[in-house]
Amino acid sequence: MPQKIIINSTPYEARVALLENNALVEIHIERTQQRNVAGNIYLGRVTRVLPGMQAAFVDIGLEKAGFIHASDLFGGTLPAGYAEDEDEDAAGADDGELDTAALSAAYRQYGAEDPDELAEADADDEPDDTPEDSSDQTKRSPSAKTGSGGRGRRRRASAPLLPLEEKIKKNQEILVQVAKESIGTKGPRLTSHISLPGRHLVYTPTAGHIGVSRRIADPKERKRLREIVADMKAEGGFIVRTACEGLTKKEIQGDMRFLLRLWSGLSKKRETSSAPALLHEDMDVTLRIIRDLLTAEVDQVVVDNPDDYERLKEFAATFLPRSRSRIQHYDRPEPIFDHYKVEPQVAKALERRVELKSGGHIVVDQTEALTAIDVNTGRFVGKRDQEETMLRTNLEASQVIVEQLRLRNLGGLIIVDFIDMERAANRNKLTETMRAALKKDKTRSNMRKISELGLVQMTRKRTRENLKQQLCDPCPYCNGNGVLRSVPTLAYTIFRHLPKAAASHPHASTLMIKAHPEVVTFLYDEESAHLEDLERRLGKRFFLRATPSMHLEEYTVEAVGPEPAPPSPSKTGKRGTRSRSRRAAASDSG
Repeated sequence: MPQKIIINSTPYEARVALLENNALVEIHIERTQQRNVAGNIYLGRVTRVLPGMQAAFVDIGLEKAGFIHASDLFGGTLPAGYAEDEDEDAAGADDGELDTAALSAAYRQYGAEDPDELAEADADDEPDDTPEDSSDQTKRSPSAKTGSGGRGRRRRASAPLLPLEEKIKKNQEILVQVAKESIGTKGPRLTSHISLPGRHLVYTPTAGHIGVSRRIADPKERKRLREIVADMKAEGGFIVRTACEGLTKKEIQGDMRFLLRLWSGLSKKRETSSAPALLHEDMDVTLRIIRDLLTAEVDQVVVDNPDDYERLKEFAATFLPRSRSRIQHYDRPEPIFDHYKVEPQVAKALERRVELKSGGHIVVDQTEALTAIDVNTGRFVGKRDQEETMLRTNLEASQVIVEQLRLRNLGGLIIVDFIDMERAANRNKLTETMRAALKKDKTRSNMRKISELGLVQMTRKRTRENLKQQLCDPCPYCNGNGVLRSVPTLAYTIFRHLPKAAASHPHASTLMIKAHPEVVTFLYDEESAHLEDLERRLGKRFFLRATPSMHLEEYTVEAVGPEPAPPSPSKTGKRGTRSRSRRAAASDSG
């Protein structure tokens, strides 16, 4: 499928869009004031060790302290031979059963507010180009099992962990890499298992294995690539990325030498630095996308900034000489994202509802704990039996859902509520279809089989904020709840408050009720009889003032002194109209 990479670069923001058949499939955004830190390497200082959670807080010089779990700490396992080696194909580190109450206190002390981070397993923490096997001939430990509790918690197939307090101490300096961006109130997730990604390889200086991406299927090619890397006899380990397939020995070992020089320079910088210090900053989004996404399927890379165009050409000349001709400069007056129709697709990616071609739709709801996706048939009723209609809608929805996961960069725990189907064969077909679609997504995911109720549980690796978190803030009017109390509910809340207000002002003959115009209108038109009944029972006069500047849910009740002279009676003689006329004098134009 033909692809294009479209880059809109300004002094304040860079946006990179990946298009397939002119449809937006990925969007990456980086702002000058909010540079991504995932992949950066720091010399940090341990500020707090939490033995009960087997975790520690580390100051790396950012606003929020990072945290590191024992499973992410280099040297945290017992010596080789004490237990079976770790399988590279195993799931992410087990975060264990954590004392969230104690962790909550620690977060309050160190400026974080969410105690669930260490108890949360988003998805596999390994690189997207995870190797299927390694030169160490590792195998899964029989003691490694999938965790049964928590949100998608898994157990790493590894040697037993030594106690964290025996590995690091408070004020100790440690070398760490940011594995996951700071999201919301949570600090960045750290690891001491350093990885330096190149175009064709990932260098892992703290590991000693050679792995090959599972996406390279040919056994002969896998063997050839592994032998090329092994011939260098370099310290540490390497993961052969998918882009390495078919390359010559010279090209591969050139990338290896670059990564080894990078690590050598970083190590020397560490010797002259004191914590906290930034030792290595990952590439900005423009270069990073070219490094990671410029594959053979990409026909064009189009960039509108002339400086970035020259920078990309230089980068390609050094690392991607075969791809240099595909980089083009866009110099038309029309904005580049408008020309390629990217802007409206970004806007649609922020909507809850996504239409299906069949007439059905899906609804995407993001919460702090998980992402819920609901599938509905809508107006699509089909021409055959109901089960066939449900299957066709579900199959189409499964493809669209995977596209939306990638486009919106949704990660963590994801629950999909498909339309219920009675036949087990149809549920199995849906499971197979969705798993096949997920294989096209480079981001690691773990999907469970669809249940009898039509629910699919899955996790997807998360290293940065999703699109909605990047581009949106919670609604200040509803505080991000998405709902407000209804006007009748607010009116009756005022009614319940009036006896308390009357008791608080025993000598006042008149009370002024200030509220939003919609609430005041409802009281005038629908509830004037009940308001007058309250006046008689409480011995007070109530005047309403519509105040447009007030929040819909806001109101005040104040004493305003002696009762004013009543207006002349209404000609109609109707109680509701008379009440409205009497109180209309107390309206506020804003």
